[in-house]
Amino acid sequence: MSRGPLMIIGGAEDKLRKRRILNQFVTAAGGPDARIAVIPIASSLGDEIVDLYDALFRAEGAAEVSVVRSESREQSHDPDLVEVLEKATGIFMTGGNQLKLSSIVCGTPLGDAIVAAHQRGAVVAGTSAGASIQSSHMLAFGVGGATPKQRMTQMAAGLGLLPSTVVDQHFEQRNRYGRLLMIVAQSPQLLGMGVDEDTAAVVQDDVLTVVGRGAVTILDPSNITTNAFDAKRSAPLLASGVVLHVLPQGARFDLVARALLPFETAVDPLEAAEIEEAGHDLRQMARDIAAGDASPSVLRRRLRRRRKQETRRHEARAHPDPHQDGDDA
Repeated sequence: MSRGPLMIIGGAEDKLRKRRILNQFVTAAGGPDARIAVIPIASSLGDEIVDLYDALFRAEGAAEVSVVRSESREQSHDPDLVEVLEKATGIFMTGGNQLKLSSIVCGTPLGDAIVAAHQRGAVVAGTSAGASIQSSHMLAFGVGGATPKQRMTQMAAGLGLLPSTVVDQHFEQRNRYGRLLMIVAQSPQLLGMGVDEDTAAVVQDDVLTVVGRGAVTILDPSNITTNAFDAKRSAPLLASGVVLHVLPQGARFDLVARALLPFETAVDPLEAAEIEEAGHDLRQMARDIAAGDASPSVLRRRLRRRRKQETRRHEARAHPDPHQDGDDA
């Protein structure tokens, strides 16, 4: 059985309008057959965060939403919590304190159950802290800034769902280029991944696809030249030769070959319909000009009148006059 997809969300995903990322998660979990387990361990909001995601996932059509909450490593050995994850088709880890999340989950039966769910085909998603813990190496805490400096961040072990990678979230919004550069300068075998807010890196079969309104930034230090091994405390680091990839919506990236895949721009269906309608109007205007030898301004006025008439007819069909005589019963 192939591994399930990973959804690495940079935080602050849209919860009010299109909910594109959350909708894709529920769809990947099985849609109307989805059994979703929410893990709110990183959050300090208590039941509020669970109630929020419960409502969102059910609004997107999920059949079942359960909570898996552990407040200690001892509780992470609870077989009842593990059983929930064993039955889940989708696992969602909320934002919050990623060091709390990793210290309670990693290396316990609960953490093992998350890894096992991914390996049997369930979708595993996480936002903010829940994104960082999916990588093999996790940024625990640190300061922002564009310049990499010695000791500007600390590391911890993640779940290892995404091997040889380090993930940072809220990337562009909190200016975290420097700290991700510092990590890859110190560990050039790692691929650095920075995910913007309301953006997800969706990984399936070692191919990353970007979903959302921001970007995923990839730092490839394979051929880096650096002085990270002898730079003094807080000193700026030399980081030369790092390959930068900034990937917007729809971009695809091979994480094994570390190469951009052919990029196809996706068109929103609603936008495509509007473009088609505009094209139809232009073609009709061209035919009118050729047939009637009328000026474009006259034809534009005619087109506006036609649109108003069509709007009125549509409204009349949608809201018929209740006083109009109908057929007898």
